[in-house]
This record gives sequence, C-alpha cells and structure tokens, in this order.
Amino acid sequence: MKDISSLLELLAMLLINPRYSILFALLLAASISDCRSYKIPNWLTFGGSAFALIYSLVVPFSPQLGFGWSLGGFALGLSLMLPLYMLGMMGAGDVKLMAMVGAFLGMTHTLYAVLFVFASGGLAALVYALWHQSLLRMASNIKLSLTSMLFSTMGGLRPQMMPLGHASVGKLPYAVSIAFGTTVFLVVNQLGYV
Repeated sequence: MKDISSLLELLAMLLINPRYSILFALLLAASISDCRSYKIPNWLTFGGSAFALIYSLVVPFSPQLGFGWSLGGFALGLSLMLPLYMLGMMGAGDVKLMAMVGAFLGMTHTLYAVLFVFASGGLAALVYALWHQSLLRMASNIKLSLTSMLFSTMGGLRPQMMPLGHASVGKLPYAVSIAFGTTVFLVVNQLGYV
C-alpha cells in the first residue's frame, strides 16, 4: 500500500514540479535524437543546463541548497563522465547530457543517478551483445582493452579504450541509458529505497 501511494506521489511530483517534468522531456528528446543520429544537440544540453541552473536560483531545492548545489551537480555529472569520453568509451554529447542531469538533480542525487546510469548502460550493452550473438567477442574486447590500458599506463602513454585495428561489437545510443538510469533512480528515490 505504501508503494502505491509513493508511486502516486511520484506521478504528482512529475506533473507539478517543473524541474522534473522538464528534465524528463529533455531526456526523451535526447534519447530520440541519439537513437536516430547518434548525436545529442548542444542546444538541448546547454539549454537544459541553463534552465536548471536559473531555475535553482529562482526556486532552490531547499533554503540551504540552491544555485551552488545545482552547479555542483553539473560539475559532478561532467567530471564523472569526462574520463569515459577521454578513453573513447562515449561521446561528448553523453557527457554534456549527464552534466545537464546533474544541474537538475543537485550534487547528492547526481552521484546516485550516475551509478544507476552505469548499471543501465552495462545492462544495455549486455542485452545488445546477446541480441547480436557477440557476447564472447565483447568479453574478449573488454579483456584486451583493459590489458592495453594497463600496459599503456605503465609505459607512460595515454591509455585508449580500444586498441587500434580491433573490431567493436557495436554502438549504443547512451542517452537512452542516461534517461532510463535517471528515471529509475528518481522512482526508486521517491519510493524511499535510496
């Protein structure tokens, strides 16, 4: 019974709170764009980030947590995803999208959301590999990539996630994982489990 009332509270929050309803609309638009073209437009991520930061200035999360908290969430989302971009594991649009999500959620929730996004992305990669019957090749790629990164780092070279000439299993629109992971986190948080 508690779960149903919490779920109804969640639906009310989505309809009433512009912060979350706009976040979900932007995540949906980013997911559609990423599925169609493997690109997330800058106007979406920068516009969404600007809205979230201005909104937190006008309507803070709480009296103590306002613009600084939102800016901290932006920086945290950016800094947690940036190393993956630098390793070639994801695109710049994905990093900017997670930074935008951070601006909407604030610092603490951004950390949890990123964990849910990583779990969602890992699950999506596993399903993709199973669907395309390339699970063994994916496991081999992971092993080879980690070994290559280790030896590159030990040799003082800039590590790369995928060694040259090694065939990838495929490409995933990671905005879908960001949208799904963020949504699941917010639902689980609203239900009181996180």
